[in-house]
Amino acid sequence: MESAFVHTPLGIAKLEGDEKGLASVSILNEDVGTTTIIPEVLEDAVYQLQEYFSGQREAFSLTLNAEGTDFQKKVWTELLEIPYGKTISYLALSKKLGDAKAIRAVAAANGKNPLWIIVPCHRVIGSDGSLTGYAGGLHRKKWLLNHESPAKQQSLF
Repeated sequence: MESAFVHTPLGIAKLEGDEKGLASVSILNEDVGTTTIIPEVLEDAVYQLQEYFSGQREAFSLTLNAEGTDFQKKVWTELLEIPYGKTISYLALSKKLGDAKAIRAVAAANGKNPLWIIVPCHRVIGSDGSLTGYAGGLHRKKWLLNHESPAKQQSLF
């Protein structure tokens, strides 16, 4: 598994993957010694992430290879259907997956998403519109939703 580090407005992102695809993207909560060498298998992912943060990309076109249970992968696949600049509630996501009562399992799978930003778990909010649960921290979730908002001059929250 190869690694690359990208400086973003939200901190340093660590990307991991190999020839089978991108396995994880995570945000580091501390500044670590990072190398500037980007492995060839991660060049496209780094480039697309940089385009996203510069406002030039709304959708990613990458081969993904995240590890998870079948249920988690089903949830993550549904997350990919949430359009840029839009949000969905955990309840609505559960209903789309066929079981409104699975809301806690859906939320847990959302929280285990290993592909920060690429699989847009930040677009899932509480039924009342509140920002709830985000592994990267609610301040980052708020930043991402504002970044994707069509009304850039106004804050969503």
